[in-house]
Amino acid sequence: MLEKMDAFFEKRLAGYDEHMLTAIEGADEFYKYTAEHLPSEANAEVLDLGCGTGLELEEYFLLNPNARVTGIDLTHAMLEVLAAKFPDKSLNLICCSYFDAELGSEIYDAAVSVESLHHFSDESKLSLYRKLLRSLKADGYFVLTDYFAESERLEKEYFETFEKLKQEQGILDQSFYHYDTPLTVEHEIEILKKAGFSEVRSLRNWGATYTLLAKR
Repeated sequence: MLEKMDAFFEKRLAGYDEHMLTAIEGADEFYKYTAEHLPSEANAEVLDLGCGTGLELEEYFLLNPNARVTGIDLTHAMLEVLAAKFPDKSLNLICCSYFDAELGSEIYDAAVSVESLHHFSDESKLSLYRKLLRSLKADGYFVLTDYFAESERLEKEYFETFEKLKQEQGILDQSFYHYDTPLTVEHEIEILKKAGFSEVRSLRNWGATYTLLAKR
């Protein structure tokens, strides 16, 4: 049965960090690798979309302990865990959908998202990326580490299966339900460029998980 997104993660909170670090190929490297591409300047303003319990922030604060991070996540319980990890850090934590959040204009030096955006469609990502672009400073950039569909055929199958499950379970509302619908890397890059990012490139991958860098 499909579960609402926030409820899905709340139920699995106890073992979440261990699962994310051990069950995904390359996780022992890609959190650190992602953090290494975030700003090193003191008091850098960074936006984390789908911050969860802050696995990427554990690595980032080791490199830049004075960074100022705004984290957005649907799950209040995860944000509580994150806040407890970093009581001495500059954190602004917001419990809501990043699709609904007001991100502002030219505020952030960089944005980051790790293993979060593979649940959403190209249309919803396009509107989010346009909003994200506006929130970045003139020389700002977005680091996206996520897993992607290996082919267009698989991408299509993920979305078709998700719609079929919703129909079978009588789900009519527009709430977020947990089901993986990754795009291909090529499709993701296309959407980022369509949103207005001037340059988008793939930096590295670990199996199906890639790190992309999108410059404003």
